Amino acid sequence: MFRFDIITIFPDIFNSPLNQSIIGRAVKNKLIKVNIHNLRDFSKDKRKKVDDTPYGGGAGMVLTPQPLYDAIKKTKGRSQTKVIFFTPHGKKLIQAKAETLSKEKRLILVCGHYEGIDQRIRDLCIDEEISVGDYVLTGGELPALVLIDAITRLLPKAVHNDQSTTEESFSKTLGGKKEYPHYTKPEVFRGKRVPDVLLSGHHAEIKKWRLSKLKDAEK
Repeated sequence: MFRFDIITIFPDIFNSPLNQSIIGRAVKNKLIKVNIHNLRDFSKDKRKKVDDTPYGGGAGMVLTPQPLYDAIKKTKGRSQTKVIFFTPHGKKLIQAKAETLSKEKRLILVCGHYEGIDQRIRDLCIDEEISVGDYVLTGGELPALVLIDAITRLLPKAVHNDQSTTEESFSKTLGGKKEYPHYTKPEVFRGKRVPDVLLSGHHAEIKKWRLSKLKDAEK
């Protein structure tokens, strides 16, 4: 069983996504376990405050170090579990990275908010920083869900047909390229026909056609 531990100040965000589709089935079938840790539970402030203004001035708030440090340390325990923080400064999440992380047995995912987290936590506790793209999101919750989805569907038995994950966009099987087009019934829709080769039953020709339709990942 693959275990995800999520540290967040908005735990309710995960309620629905973790109960749907492939992730929901993986949880139900005990292929993955997702533990949500509310950062405010680790605050020593009587009002459970977890943020403060940045030194040096500037707009926004920064997540303070004490709650994050205690949350990560308690969640990690004595294990060697990798701790991941989602930030625009991180390396972009690509399929190869998802495949690598899927070989782990457990990950701790730290969701930042506001202007981010105190740099000292990044220096002391974070093993890897990941970005899901060159744009700004409100917090790390959506990136955490993206990573969980990308990893879960790579786990054995998570997807009904294993070929679905080995022969798709960015996979090694397709040389890292984007997948070929797909068609289903009816044969004709609004004047557009399914390519004849896909109806031929000639598997070698179908494979050749599909390979010819692969697109470079960078495009």
